[in-house]
Amino acid sequence: MSLIDRNRTLLPKVGTGTQTPVAKAPTGTAQAANTVKAPVPQQPGRVADGFDTQNAKATNTVAGVFTAPKGAKDKAYDGKLVGAGGQTFEPGTPLSQLPAVTPRDNPNAKATVIYVNGIATDKNGQSGELQAIADRTGMKAIGIHNATEGIVSDLFQTVKDKLDKGHNPAVDTLADTLYSELKAGRDVHLMGYSHGGLITSRALNDVAKRLRIEDGMSKADVEKTMSRLNVETFGAAACKYPDGPKYVHYVNDKDIVPTLFGLGGSGKSPMDFLRDAGKGAQVHYFSEKNMFSGAHALADTYMKHRVPFDEARAGRF
Repeated sequence: MSLIDRNRTLLPKVGTGTQTPVAKAPTGTAQAANTVKAPVPQQPGRVADGFDTQNAKATNTVAGVFTAPKGAKDKAYDGKLVGAGGQTFEPGTPLSQLPAVTPRDNPNAKATVIYVNGIATDKNGQSGELQAIADRTGMKAIGIHNATEGIVSDLFQTVKDKLDKGHNPAVDTLADTLYSELKAGRDVHLMGYSHGGLITSRALNDVAKRLRIEDGMSKADVEKTMSRLNVETFGAAACKYPDGPKYVHYVNDKDIVPTLFGLGGSGKSPMDFLRDAGKGAQVHYFSEKNMFSGAHALADTYMKHRVPFDEARAGRF
């Protein structure tokens, strides 16, 4: 049991070859047909979470192996791993055994990115985001689902995550996944959007603590180990990140989520002393749209400013 446990059981290390069974809906929910339907062709459009004033939803849904019946809550998928076709898998399933979402123009992509979504986004909405990310980056994409229970409950969860209080299954799944991958000596590429960026920050802090407490690493060794993590955030609601990972943060000056609750805007602020983007981080500020026209949108705003990670780390935006 982890010494910083939040009522979770430590998961098996990745690479054991043992796959956890595919996640099932709660007792009494019906299973969908065993055949995975092909993804619906995606039209370019806004992908945003509930912070966006127009509350735009991902326009593409992908049918999964298991689909919650009408009226069932998205909470059934909280903290689950999401793969191709909207399939969900239990936390601890080896990443190598997950069927990732692949770019439409490159089904044989090698690199993989793990993505955590923002608020007010159900599993099907995240599936649409995964496809958009795969197409934009050329990488395979796997999701860790940050479930929605409605805008009020989601915002309450965001407050708890800001205070590092309470239990969040998405935080636990991401932290356990990263810890297992790092212990196995593997590199990991992460993306977090809006509340998903806050979840990413909280999980990274959990991993750093586990490496210190459970493995007895020095601060320098923790940072060296975590340097195998490439982290990108988009309009994130987190204002602090632990040292070690290689960071690229994207902030729209017209977006109130990161400017008020995250790393702030490009100008100086009295609150800057509370912010820490992580040692050596690249923060890319831009100014586009406004709070009424999609400043916080993932696909239509943030992803259009995203450049390949190595270029971003070199400051070539």
